[in-house]
Amino acid sequence: MRNICMKVNYDGTDYFGFQTQPIGNTIQDRIEEAIKSLTGEVVKIHASGRTDAGVHAIGQVFHFHTESMIPIDRWCMALNGRLPEDIILTDAYEVPLEFHSRRSAKRKTYRYTINANQFLDLFNRRTQLHHPGKLDIQAMRESLPYLLGTHDFTSFASRHSTKQSHIRTLYEAELKVDTSMSRKGHPRDQGVIHLFITGNGFLQHMVRIIVGTLLEVGEGKRKPQDMKMILEAEDRSAAGPTAVSKGLMLWNVEYEDF
Repeated sequence: MRNICMKVNYDGTDYFGFQTQPIGNTIQDRIEEAIKSLTGEVVKIHASGRTDAGVHAIGQVFHFHTESMIPIDRWCMALNGRLPEDIILTDAYEVPLEFHSRRSAKRKTYRYTINANQFLDLFNRRTQLHHPGKLDIQAMRESLPYLLGTHDFTSFASRHSTKQSHIRTLYEAELKVDTSMSRKGHPRDQGVIHLFITGNGFLQHMVRIIVGTLLEVGEGKRKPQDMKMILEAEDRSAAGPTAVSKGLMLWNVEYEDF
């Protein structure tokens, strides 16, 4: 028996998330079907974490057990030929049998993208939230340090969360602004804003609720220091709305060995 670990990039627009659902059409379904087509085996893959419907990924990690003797350097090409064009496997490793993509993960980073220019970016519209209204980006930045550290993130978790504990640790949170696609001299173009947020784990809708709350700070509806009170409330109703899924991307998963 071998334990194969792989990395996958996907555009989640047309899928009901990563993890298998009763309604079907998930990233996991497509990959397991490709493995069965290649090896004849019915396997269950285990990912570093689930992503919701419409969410994307660069470097999502999963593993599975197989008796196939296909050389490790051939797995990606062999499976990519059996996958839709919006799912691409980029790396394959043979790992110890005890390795688990979720339990062995040390840190995860998500990126959320907000297009703050006046007009929609036609070619990136599937991976960006378009917000043409004026935003106070500095105020948004000032609110982020309140989220760092170990906290109960109930205020930023879906009401449907089934996790026994909502305590998580955030290590880094940073806003970066890319003005390369902004029109020079146009005051209504503020650039493309990327929120990068790294933690030891995330709750359902956690990043999207943080973004929805950040946008309210940027719009002047909340103050940066309100983030502290929202956390302390441990109440979903204290935070802002859940931002749309298409702006969210699983950016990186870190392990001790690779």
